[in-house]
Amino acid sequence: MIKKVKITEVIANPNNPRLIKDDKFKKLVKSIQDFPDMLNVRPIVVNKDMVVLGGNMRLKAIKEAGHKEVAVEIVDWTEDKQKEFIVKDNVGYGEWDWDDLANNWDAQELTEWGLDIPNFNIEGFADKNKELSLEDVNDTMTINLKFTEDEYYIVKDQLLKIASTPEQAIWKLLGND
Repeated sequence: MIKKVKITEVIANPNNPRLIKDDKFKKLVKSIQDFPDMLNVRPIVVNKDMVVLGGNMRLKAIKEAGHKEVAVEIVDWTEDKQKEFIVKDNVGYGEWDWDDLANNWDAQELTEWGLDIPNFNIEGFADKNKELSLEDVNDTMTINLKFTEDEYYIVKDQLLKIASTPEQAIWKLLGND
């Protein structure tokens, strides 16, 4: 059962295994300020001692946003079940469908809502790499690419749509069969 309590009654979990970086924390605070109604349907999950099991980062952001009350769901679980929940609640099983987002959603809104959208400037990439000529390449070539973690998984997912390994996909993209 969800109930509202004074934010001072809720205790941040000192053993929380999750972190949030400054930029993402600012986005979370802004998200709460822009859409506080979502807090009523996504309560902080606490144990009977009011220690947070799920929602430590949200609790911190709710405090930063100046809220005096917070919606909580109180559970009475064993220590083992609490530990299991802490991890399972934070595991990201799903992935973004970037094609769907690109075709059916507004990129500016997604960014405002806190989604980090990779910026693939293909033209800029091609311009920076004009000097690469396959005629000049011997038997072995090394290509170093730098991506954020999110970008890496997007690129990898796209490459695996082309071939069974990212290396094979790049080989195909370079015009080899």
